[in-house]
Amino acid sequence: MALRVYNTLTGSKEEFVPINPGKVGMYVCGVTVYDHCHIGHARAYVAFDTIYRYLRASGYDVTYVRNYTDIDDKIINRANRDGLAFNEVSERFIGEFDRDMEALSVDLPTIQPKATEHVGEIIALIETLIEKGVAYQCGSDVNFGVESFDGYLKLSKRNLEDMQAGARIEVDERKRHPMDFALWKGAKPGEPFWESPWGEGRPGWHIECSAMSMKYLGESFDIHGGGKDLIFPHHENEIAQTEAATGKPFVKYWLHNGFVNIDSEKMSKSLGNFFTIKQVLEKYDAEVLRFFLLSAHYRSPIDFSDFNLNEAEQRLERIYSALAAVKEQIAKGGASTSGASELREKCANLAQRFTEAMDDDFNTALALGHVFDLVRTLNREIEEAPLPLLQQVEQEIAAIARVLGVLDSEPAEFLERMRQRKSKDAGISEAEIESLIVERAEARKAKDFKKSDEIRDRLLQHNIVLLDTAQGTVWKAK
Repeated sequence: MALRVYNTLTGSKEEFVPINPGKVGMYVCGVTVYDHCHIGHARAYVAFDTIYRYLRASGYDVTYVRNYTDIDDKIINRANRDGLAFNEVSERFIGEFDRDMEALSVDLPTIQPKATEHVGEIIALIETLIEKGVAYQCGSDVNFGVESFDGYLKLSKRNLEDMQAGARIEVDERKRHPMDFALWKGAKPGEPFWESPWGEGRPGWHIECSAMSMKYLGESFDIHGGGKDLIFPHHENEIAQTEAATGKPFVKYWLHNGFVNIDSEKMSKSLGNFFTIKQVLEKYDAEVLRFFLLSAHYRSPIDFSDFNLNEAEQRLERIYSALAAVKEQIAKGGASTSGASELREKCANLAQRFTEAMDDDFNTALALGHVFDLVRTLNREIEEAPLPLLQQVEQEIAAIARVLGVLDSEPAEFLERMRQRKSKDAGISEAEIESLIVERAEARKAKDFKKSDEIRDRLLQHNIVLLDTAQGTVWKAK
């Protein structure tokens, strides 16, 4: 089965055939660096990081470009509010973004260009559009004329006349059409600016991505990605200005990730259900957040809630617990017989099933389902598995984990990290829990079962569950 991707441009799944055999050019729109990133950003960049990882694992030579928008109205407004230069704001939040991505195990792209470092290329592209008669000057502004490009709105499948009729945009009598958009903005008093043929000003938002993607990937490339919210106007405008300038198809495959909902409602600052990545990572392990984001297909909406995060944490713990058990069995030398026939079969087929899932438009949810299927069988048959099979299980899961960007901790270390976090959340320290377990054991030994039950109930009030095993009492958080 060949890799098939859902192309927003055609509205269908298509076989992925890169423009240049063996090579992939991929551009994903980066953040506007004026504030901390939210979980919608995490969703997008984890999704495209996983696509990037899978393409490389499939043998492609991938050039991945993800930009920083480091000049914009929002950045200028933040700088004015905080009494800083615009580049002090942008550099601060570039650093914050980079730290968030590192925490989420997002690999560095091949190239991370900044808009302010490509003003020369942007100006040259605008000059080309003016020469071709599809852009026009309005004082010190330059606009793109949407009626001059026949393919406008082919990505979003909208109708220009209907949009004009329903538009709620500020009227600008200088525009030839109300939907014309800015390529260059003349500087207002006190704003940062660059010199241009049209006077002092700065680039519009859309033009920067066209200029930077063409510089590093050429006039036509394979994949352009981003959130569904970017389909219109940002990606639509990129297509119009780029194809009008070059006369060539801009991007072969347009990929867009779905939205994040908060407790079944769309995430919105106005609704008060807006969470930054940093806020989430104060409560949950970064690997749990990444695992949660991979648990749904990248194009589907995903419902962010404490319930769903806790469920993702439990599922991840189950995998780590199984891997810890595998390590323990390997240390013992495995079973002396060649049993575990079902485990052997599922382990032998895991790589193929994973590939089939990922080849179906990067279906990470199905891919993780195959891992859980193996883990369930592993838990049943681990005592019967010989050493070579246990080692194969480790290797197969590790290969999948490298593509998905999870399971990169030592099992014992991860499980201990979860224990410590949960004991902290329970409002009781791990030392206190262990002390109470010792006290309970002494009570049981003295046949003081009333006290033993009281200790158990006290811990249960902190969501700490005790499990009496042949090796002694262990605890876990509910």
